[in-house]
Amino acid sequence: MKRALIVPCAVGASMSLMLLANIAIASELAEAGRSIAEAKCARCHATGSVGASPHKEAPPFRELARRYPIDNLAEAFAEGLSVGHADMPEFRLSVGQTNALLAYLHSIQTSNPR
Repeated sequence: MKRALIVPCAVGASMSLMLLANIAIASELAEAGRSIAEAKCARCHATGSVGASPHKEAPPFRELARRYPIDNLAEAFAEGLSVGHADMPEFRLSVGQTNALLAYLHSIQTSNPR
């Protein structure tokens, strides 16, 4: 009887550890995305969870989901984003950078996701 209880507990503990590890990885990915946003985008966009964008035509990153499905931006980031406000510089991100930036964008959205 004791053995029957140990196996489910061990499986549950193992799954909990895996979940915690995934949460930690997601947090690290979002943090890397925050760094990318600050380095490449903060000149025009509000990249945090508060504040106005320095450029009046650049939407705050925390409100992007109101305009676009966030995951749909992946291709644009990887192929070279050259749309947006008129004086937006063109840039390209690696797959890893794109995933990090998307993770960060998802983490700061305020409401109304598409």
